Amino acid sequence: MSAAAPASFTLYVDAQFTSPYALSVFVTLREKGIAFDLRTVDLDQGAHHESGFADLSITRRVPTLVHGDFTLSESSAIVEYLETIAPDVPVYPADVRERARARQVQAWLRSDLGALREDRSTQVIFYGPSDAPLTDAGYAAASKLIAIAESLLPDGRMSLFDKWCIADVDLAVMLNRLVYNDDVVPPALAEYARRQFLRPAVQEWIAMTRPPRECDLVDGKAA
Repeated sequence: MSAAAPASFTLYVDAQFTSPYALSVFVTLREKGIAFDLRTVDLDQGAHHESGFADLSITRRVPTLVHGDFTLSESSAIVEYLETIAPDVPVYPADVRERARARQVQAWLRSDLGALREDRSTQVIFYGPSDAPLTDAGYAAASKLIAIAESLLPDGRMSLFDKWCIADVDLAVMLNRLVYNDDVVPPALAEYARRQFLRPAVQEWIAMTRPPRECDLVDGKAA
């Protein structure tokens, strides 16, 4: 009797390929060498609320990972699941305290700096810069980001720990909201963010074909 084939993976991401959380899971899968199917959900059209996806994803959000008969949403939960079932190529530090610090950084980036995320959505990275200046709240959030990033990356470090981890990509995305918009970022942090984006999996994500933004359309066609 032959052994059962391993369960397949499918990753659902936003059709615009701008979600930093979908990017985090995408990079994790690529770094671990896990084969997966990639499917998109058009958030602008509300496809995440339609029954097909809503029945699949408990939280009706991307990213959502399907592994055989198991589905999981929320990027941090997905990455931790993948780290547990496929530990041979880790994306977190081996040291327990460093691993906890990496997860702290990820949790902070997902829960704080809302004004910066509002002023500088990831569209400035994947579609083009914004003409609007930072609001006072956005400037305060950017200043906080820079201060904390400098404390995490002293003396020009190019990774949070001795080896790369997935939290480096998450932090780089937040910094690149400013870098890609030509906002003021200390050179060492800008270089750190640039180097993180040179990883092949990130470059693959950047190269995805994206639908035009509504503001780039004229009579429904690309301007």
